[in-house]
Amino acid sequence: MNISIIDELIQQLKGMPQHLQWQVLEFARILVKSQVRGTPGQQLLRFAGSIPPDDLQLMRKAIEQGCEQVDTNEW
Repeated sequence: MNISIIDELIQQLKGMPQHLQWQVLEFARILVKSQVRGTPGQQLLRFAGSIPPDDLQLMRKAIEQGCEQVDTNEW
């Protein structure tokens, strides 16, 4: 069965309450206005290998120590 994305979306929308349909519509409008930002990866390849291995190891340790912690009392 080859159903288009638009047809599938319409089918899904038909089964939703109206307030959720409005949310989908607003989200679609936001997506249409959004622009892709950033630099393509191909342009960043020239920087590959430019960070010294010792610095990478320090960065890795800092990430492991600072980012892999869960503060159960945060909320």
